[in-house]
Amino acid sequence: MQMRLLVFIVAYNAERTIQQVLRRIPPSLSEYDTEILIIDDSSRDSTFERARQFGATGQVPFPVTVLCNPVNQGYGGNQKIGFKYAIQNGFDIVALVHGDGQYAPECLPDLLLPLLEGKADAVFGSRMMSSFAALKGGMPLYKYLGNKILTGIQNRLLKTSLSEFHSGYRLYSVNALKRMPFDRNTNDFHFDTEIIIQLLRAGLRIKELPIPTYYGDEICHVNGLRYGLDVIKATLLSRAQDLGILYERKFDVVLTTENNLLYRPKLGFKSPHTLTIERVEPGSRVVDIGCASGYVSRALKAKGCHVTGVDQFPVGGDTGLEHFLQADLDRSDFPLDAGGFDYVLLLDVLEHLRSPERFLESLRSSRTGEADVKVIVSTGNVAFVLTRLALAFGWFNYGLRGILDLTHTRLFTFGTVWNLFEQAGYQIHEVRGLPAPFPLAFGDGFLAKAQLAINTMLIRISKSLFSYQIFMVCSPLPSLEWLLARAQLASKERLQKTVP
Repeated sequence: MQMRLLVFIVAYNAERTIQQVLRRIPPSLSEYDTEILIIDDSSRDSTFERARQFGATGQVPFPVTVLCNPVNQGYGGNQKIGFKYAIQNGFDIVALVHGDGQYAPECLPDLLLPLLEGKADAVFGSRMMSSFAALKGGMPLYKYLGNKILTGIQNRLLKTSLSEFHSGYRLYSVNALKRMPFDRNTNDFHFDTEIIIQLLRAGLRIKELPIPTYYGDEICHVNGLRYGLDVIKATLLSRAQDLGILYERKFDVVLTTENNLLYRPKLGFKSPHTLTIERVEPGSRVVDIGCASGYVSRALKAKGCHVTGVDQFPVGGDTGLEHFLQADLDRSDFPLDAGGFDYVLLLDVLEHLRSPERFLESLRSSRTGEADVKVIVSTGNVAFVLTRLALAFGWFNYGLRGILDLTHTRLFTFGTVWNLFEQAGYQIHEVRGLPAPFPLAFGDGFLAKAQLAINTMLIRISKSLFSYQIFMVCSPLPSLEWLLARAQLASKERLQKTVP
């Protein structure tokens, strides 16, 4: 079956150039099932008529569809409509070309190859891959420098190595576009930046190939300063989402959340995971509630502990668990005898429960026997300084991770979590504040270590204000049923001793 290619030309006030762009589309694309789509974005000239006129002459060896937006949709909005056309009409690849002739249609056969060979999900034509070629092609110096500076900043923030973020010459796999919420993107010129961020966040492959630079006397409709600020803002929003500070639905394109893959181990620095591993005695019997992918249970297994896992989702691979029980703790009581364990781990669990009060009472009442059970708990501190500052500006944005995780149903401060356990019948042995997990965001380098040290120092000044997470160790007090049974048994034993 032939590959279906859509050459999508975005056009605005392009009556002088649109026919020449159509002439330059290589006839060799006839080996594919190729169609040309032109969308005139409510031009103030005769772009629509000139495009239709030329398409009807038969000089282009492909079907030509010309559409006109009755209301200007903007550069990004026009792309959205074209991409929707490609999806609805079953194309395999869509190639974005500009109606002003700035990007050479002659390059299309070469740009197609990585997509045809299955080596990329998107191919970008880059003007910056060859040294100074863009300047030789007529790119103004200020645009060249702005392009280099913005691309450098974006590469640093997004941990990429693209030669250019700002080329409008792009080819996309339609299957990749189907996975992108591009309809949520801006209608403005930084649409191109936002779709790059979406591709990166989805783990899709971007391939760059060099293209020639051409600058003629076309009119530029881009406000450079505003565009640069919009690009930086979009990039920072993406990074803020990674850090759990802000949330944008358009950047929520992580591949999967199965088996809690969104949640990562916090090892190698002071965190609930490292403190828990330190406090659990070797050889102990442990139940890990919300065991996720087993990053804590594997470490405990290395200490000779016997770990039972409980989670809403199935687990797989090497989890370090001796036993596993799948259970939804929002819908059932604690499914085990807490008295059969030395430690119960509730690491980042309480905030996901609709009724942690009911769960803690269920956990406490499940305990039989006189074993001394320790419950190790961690949860986010909603009174963390950044959350307070955001709230002061009217922001309360949920995200994929962090204190305001989208899946959190309850939020806690030091005072509220203390009251929760105390009122549920637990004796609290230890409460401490922990710093933000900077190494997860910035890697295990000097910057992250310095931030951890500063955060730890600030916690000593104000635990409530500067702690990112709350860490507690407590024990369930005996239930009234157990105390009553013990009193009855002790009375019986005493009577037996006193009656001759």
